[in-house]
Amino acid sequence: MGKRVNFIRADKTIINEKVKEAFSSVLPITLIVLALCFTIVPIDSGTFLSFILGAFLVIVGMGLFTLGADTAMTPIGEYVGTTVMRSKKIWIIVLVCFIVGVLITISEPDLTVLATQLEQTIDKWTLIITVGVGVGVFLVIAFLRIVLKINLSYLLIGCYAVVFTLSFFVPETFVPLAFDSGGVTTGPMSVPFIIAIGTGVASMRSDKGAENDGFGLTALCSVGPIIAVMILGIIFKPDNFAVSDNIVIPPANSKVLLDSYLVALPHYMKEVGIALLPIVAFYFIFRIFGHKTGKSELIRILIGVLYTYVGLVFFLLGVNVGFLPVGSYLGEVLGSLDYNWIVVPIGMVIGYFVVAAEPAVHVLTKQVYEITSGAIPKKALRISLMLGVAVSVGLAMLRIVLNIPIMYFLIPGYLIALFLTFFVPNIFTAIAFDSGGVASGAMTASFLLPLALGVCKASGGNVATQGFGVVAMVAMTPLIAIQILGLIYRIKTQKLKKKEKAVQTVTEEIIG
Repeated sequence: MGKRVNFIRADKTIINEKVKEAFSSVLPITLIVLALCFTIVPIDSGTFLSFILGAFLVIVGMGLFTLGADTAMTPIGEYVGTTVMRSKKIWIIVLVCFIVGVLITISEPDLTVLATQLEQTIDKWTLIITVGVGVGVFLVIAFLRIVLKINLSYLLIGCYAVVFTLSFFVPETFVPLAFDSGGVTTGPMSVPFIIAIGTGVASMRSDKGAENDGFGLTALCSVGPIIAVMILGIIFKPDNFAVSDNIVIPPANSKVLLDSYLVALPHYMKEVGIALLPIVAFYFIFRIFGHKTGKSELIRILIGVLYTYVGLVFFLLGVNVGFLPVGSYLGEVLGSLDYNWIVVPIGMVIGYFVVAAEPAVHVLTKQVYEITSGAIPKKALRISLMLGVAVSVGLAMLRIVLNIPIMYFLIPGYLIALFLTFFVPNIFTAIAFDSGGVASGAMTASFLLPLALGVCKASGGNVATQGFGVVAMVAMTPLIAIQILGLIYRIKTQKLKKKEKAVQTVTEEIIG
């Protein structure tokens, strides 16, 4: 009885922590929206209340979802990864990597939000499954890279060479969407599985570089969706490209407001159930053929799955009913202003605070701090990411207003990132490319994307070529920012070694 009480208390404490993290992530966006609503973009009180209710559901949903990811998804990922590595049969590991890549991607909430925007052009599940296959294939490639000891930098250069070559043959409308797909797939659902598999594969090797090679799987899994969606574009070749209309219909009263959420609730309950069921089934299949876990562990995982389910339902409900329409509406009003350039500084402010509040960014800063033994302070990394994302969102809005093709930014950005791989320690390259999806978190897909689409519609731009791409721009920032810090770390280390060598030489001369 005492253990059960402690278990419940521990879960309550963790829930409070996760909800606080989610609150700190959503609060900046909410405050910025409130500031806009009371100044240059007034909205009616009914829509305002709908947004507040949506923000509340997003906070609770994110909190429960991240708790579920920690208590269920990560243990399942570690269990599957450990079990499959014990077989030491390459064909089994390859098959499992592919299946896991597809299943975890299907359940990613950010991908669902992105796909929902395109239901008028592409069937949502067609896009989701295509992206899932891309992740599955590249998770296999990432596994083979570790086994065959292939240098990550060379593989990344080869992969992005394929990406940019394909971009010349893909319909122009699909290019920004493809890069956005790469940014939304590496989220809280997929990363625990990918890291667990990477750690398990790396443990099969005993050489010096094995530990560092455990990084980089997420980086490669971000490339897969880009190539997969480009291939889908070559096959599909749509005559037109339309996005879902996030029309703001002011609720007449409080009952209509509540009904708008209750009507949508069954749809998201069914959708999330379909997404999570394959993962749970996959886990139980492994329990049948693999080693059995304890009953308490099984119960904890099932409770974690419940947290994940409820959290995802709340998150998608809050995003699609409360956040998306308001974000799109704000974008349309700002884009229709005579001084629509104001979306550039507004976007920069949003980008700055979005990445500052992302829980994954705090995990990343701690990781880099430990790897460099304190040579790269947490504050330096956090500020560099915040400023980098602010600039990238500002540029994303600027290209919408001035109608600049996205490749004018992506090609130089990726060339710089890939060029830096030759000058920074390998571990920084792996962490940088792994972190491409860290900055483009839930708020980027659920608010910045509809905001950008709204601006594009109002300014008369092509939604397909100009509206999409903001997620891709945000995801590109860590590739450069973290590698620059890696370069600084390398220079500092070299200077320290020279200083130590000089001191040692002087000491030997004095002794001699």
